Amino acid sequence: MIDAFQSLARRGLFLLDPEAAHGLSVKALKTGLVPACAAPADPRLTQTVAGLTFANPLGMAAGYDKNAEVPEALLRLGFGFTEIGTVTPKPQAGNDKPRIFRLVEDDAVINRLGFNNEGHRAALTRLRGCSRDAMIGVNIGANKDSADRIADYERGVARFAPYASYLTVNISSPNTPGLRNMQAREQLGDLLSRVMTARTEAPAQPPVFLKIAPDLVEAELEDIAAEVAEKKIDGVIVSNTTLARTGLRSVTAAGEAGGLSGKPLFERSTAVLARMRKLLGPNMAIIGVGGVDSADAALEKIRAGADLVQLYTGMIYAGPTLPGRIVAGMAQFVERERLKSIGELRDTGCASWSERL
Repeated sequence: MIDAFQSLARRGLFLLDPEAAHGLSVKALKTGLVPACAAPADPRLTQTVAGLTFANPLGMAAGYDKNAEVPEALLRLGFGFTEIGTVTPKPQAGNDKPRIFRLVEDDAVINRLGFNNEGHRAALTRLRGCSRDAMIGVNIGANKDSADRIADYERGVARFAPYASYLTVNISSPNTPGLRNMQAREQLGDLLSRVMTARTEAPAQPPVFLKIAPDLVEAELEDIAAEVAEKKIDGVIVSNTTLARTGLRSVTAAGEAGGLSGKPLFERSTAVLARMRKLLGPNMAIIGVGGVDSADAALEKIRAGADLVQLYTGMIYAGPTLPGRIVAGMAQFVERERLKSIGELRDTGCASWSERL
């Protein structure tokens, strides 16, 4: 019955413009129309990463709840954590519409939103009303017209540090001109130095993660790993959306500009994840994102080197019961394999995945 209802709901939403459908889904969560469907808690899925204890390794990626409207409602779907944003200091409208495109044949999405959000103040107001026990990360970015983008990240750290379980520095969106240039070593070193100083000076010191692109070459990954280690960043999120369009079947939308997410991103993002694990060693926290739409996909990210896993596009196609189903599948896996902790799976496929890069 639930699957039939979900299929019907998806058909209805897919009749709408993708951005309108997204807004409607947020309203449904906000009003309680989407019922909680968390999987039973399993202590073998609990993970301690960067000093934080996660009830399970599955999180909602940034991009869905840009303005911190429904973080706790998302957690009730079964996620172990959620990440709001990207938030910028000033509100901004983002790029011109239409700016989200479904690639149904590929279970994928192309977006060129451009950090559309209501700004720091609106997100802060909502986060202050959330339970302090809720595992909510805050993804911070820079305004498109900012004269000093690094200063925007410093403001994000200062303002959200007291309310965020962790902070994510997002310099990997392809939809803000020049933003990905900040992944280059000299700019990255300056950014991370100033961000970590801002955290030291903040009223609280949550972990800081760096979110990177999947379209980086080996030398760029080596530079990022070196800077992350030197500046003592707490972890890396691999990865954001891709500019690649290899092997897509959805001919109509495939030519749209923007970042591609969903199933076609899985292979590349997982290979980059494994390569970063090799470069960073066993102690750095890594969150794997890209193409996660099942328990098997989530488990494969962990095999490749991820401590935690995030999804977003997968839920567009599989519906709001997906996180609960994935967590239940993880619990079944650790029971079947007689693992004491799902962490025992990490890195078991790292070598083979890193060779695919």
